[in-house]
Amino acid sequence: MRRLIDNGDAPAKKKPPIGHYGHLRKAYLEGYRPDLYTALVASESLYEHCAEIEAAVRRRLDLIIPQLAEGAGATEELKAADPMQWVGLMNTCKAQAEEIVKFELIYV
Repeated sequence: MRRLIDNGDAPAKKKPPIGHYGHLRKAYLEGYRPDLYTALVASESLYEHCAEIEAAVRRRLDLIIPQLAEGAGATEELKAADPMQWVGLMNTCKAQAEEIVKFELIYV
């Protein structure tokens, strides 16, 4: 990997957080798409790519989880009446949503 020598004149850019899903994408690229991984590393855009994937996954989860929760019957009334059942339903919805976005955005 080629790196340029920094003389310190340029202000440091604040990097967005990669997070869990960005790290999953990086690991997938490293293991299963080595050509793309090498190209992203060489162009020094791997970090930005992983941050974009992280943001896209978070936005998609914010859309999918409420829809799955509504379909599963995880309502505010259930939350008040039986919190443990509500938590179980919400955990199931989150796991389903994560599986969906992993195959839509991370493992492609």
